Amino acid sequence: MISQIDEALRTLIRAEALDGAGDVDVVLDAPTKDWAARRNAPTVNLYLYDLREDLRMRSVGRREVRADGGTVSRVGPPRFFKMSYLLTAWTQRPEDEHRLLAGLLTCLLRYDALPPHVVPGAITDAGLVVPLTVGLPPPEDRAFADVWTALGGELKPSLDLVVIVPMGAGIAEPAGPPVQEGMVVAMIDTIDGGADDRRQLHVPPAAAAAAGGGDGLTLSPGGRRPRRRTSGGTPP
Repeated sequence: MISQIDEALRTLIRAEALDGAGDVDVVLDAPTKDWAARRNAPTVNLYLYDLREDLRMRSVGRREVRADGGTVSRVGPPRFFKMSYLLTAWTQRPEDEHRLLAGLLTCLLRYDALPPHVVPGAITDAGLVVPLTVGLPPPEDRAFADVWTALGGELKPSLDLVVIVPMGAGIAEPAGPPVQEGMVVAMIDTIDGGADDRRQLHVPPAAAAAAGGGDGLTLSPGGRRPRRRTSGGTPP
């Protein structure tokens, strides 16, 4: 997915920011001092310098995958990752670099998310989007000067481009077979042996349903063991 987002951004920049100009390269190289010395053509550099999960967008649950009228598996929700790009322009003159940066900024400010025609099909098919921000201040734990120091180059005008990309965990749990009938109950009376087998609505045995109990057994107060009634006198 990372390489697909790289290509989506390059396609968008070439088609709209550069208006199809073929004399400007769009590359993904790290803009180190050695790279700058070898460059010999006007260039837009789209360098991926940071990749981390956006924990605020993490969710729980499962999504059903359906086929042939039933659920075949359940997959977890996607995880969202922030891909941060250092966007710079390289020419022989600062004025030309500033014009390129202005064109890049104007192009990217049109969008709150990558347009559908450049987004990978796996994302659009799932009904997801790829949010996009440009020119926002960097997080408190990171400064652009630190990025340039790590690259060994000199500080240069740049745009911070961030896209938030959904990525599937790739774990699918197979679902059980489809339900063919409602819930059924099998019950057995442990006292007199009556049974209800595979009933959807329990119906007590006729002997237990008769008033007073057809077998002469009744429950004594407090739920004690049943006593047998006798004709006349007191119970034994």
